Amino acid sequence: MKELRAALDKRKLHGLYRKRLITQSPQGVHNVINGKQVLSFCSNDYLGLANHPEIKQAFIQATDKYGVGSGSAHLVNGHSQLHHDCELMLAQFTGRDRALLFSTGYMANLAITSALVGRNDFIFQDKLNHASLIDAAKLSDAKLLRYQHNDLTQLQRLLDKHQPDHRRLIMADAVFSMDGDKVDAKNLSQISRQSKSWLMLDDAHGFGVLGETGSGLCEEQQLSQAAVPILMATLGKAVGVSGAFVAGSEGLIETMIQSSRSYIYTTASPPANAAAVMQSIKIIQQEGWRREKLFELIHYFKNQVTQLNCELMPSNTAIQPIVIGDNHKAVNIASNLFQQGIHVTAIRPPTVPENTARLRITLSAEHEKQDVDVLIKALFGIIG
Repeated sequence: MKELRAALDKRKLHGLYRKRLITQSPQGVHNVINGKQVLSFCSNDYLGLANHPEIKQAFIQATDKYGVGSGSAHLVNGHSQLHHDCELMLAQFTGRDRALLFSTGYMANLAITSALVGRNDFIFQDKLNHASLIDAAKLSDAKLLRYQHNDLTQLQRLLDKHQPDHRRLIMADAVFSMDGDKVDAKNLSQISRQSKSWLMLDDAHGFGVLGETGSGLCEEQQLSQAAVPILMATLGKAVGVSGAFVAGSEGLIETMIQSSRSYIYTTASPPANAAAVMQSIKIIQQEGWRREKLFELIHYFKNQVTQLNCELMPSNTAIQPIVIGDNHKAVNIASNLFQQGIHVTAIRPPTVPENTARLRITLSAEHEKQDVDVLIKALFGIIG
């Protein structure tokens, strides 16, 4: 095991060592972490729903009726009425024929590739896609071809070079998790249809936030099931619960039920989780003020931070990264902020490209403008 210790020491030397913090309070903008009261700017709880009393009550009531665990896989006897009802609601909310629940977004992305592509097929991905998309492609046995971030011209060249003798699947984040920018989904959809390729979008960071009713990037850009035939989104970010789903046609969902190993061979999530998700979706639909407030805060933050002596990313979403560059410097800034009672995470390679270590600042509808002012003042005091 000496070589493992040497590798860990090397990580520390290069500023890449990661440590877990212990949260001792419910999720929210005011947390207790490692015994310290902090103002948090690093959660993906974009709408402030993770500790919502109505969602908690829905979970408790469902637990009273259905118990804690599901007992088995969906295809044995773990598929409860609550799971079924939740899938129907998610399909309706996203304007798709059907939806399929998963315990995590990672499992959902693995399920897509394992069901749809294999050896001799091709997968095309944006270079800044989430790790789960990259791993899903690698484990599928299909040939993975990656194009520069949002470079649809390069994607087109790759598609032209690899003609459709076999299946071709284009996979991209809808909102990129570390940069905060959006995919050009309309043009991507046009390219996929013209090239006779399937298009899959991972809307983990757009679902619940984007669009008139909050159903995500496809609603915002008015893209139907025909335009984006494979839609994945997670339920642990803006929805405030946990899990994920894939939505699409009857044929897609039935194929995944029959063929997706990460769906077939795992225990279903607790039924109460589905009940909490359904209550959260109702709140998202009914309380549009949460999205309105969030985007007001995003606009306010961007205006306040423009004079900061650092590189800002072209993001109009709740993800507002500040690029620092050096790993050690990013960690030191994050540590300094934490000492002042502000929790912001330093993101380093391989999560982001080399020399682009950053502070990944995320905003929530639960924040107030004075919270943003506290963060801005601290950043100017450290970065200048």
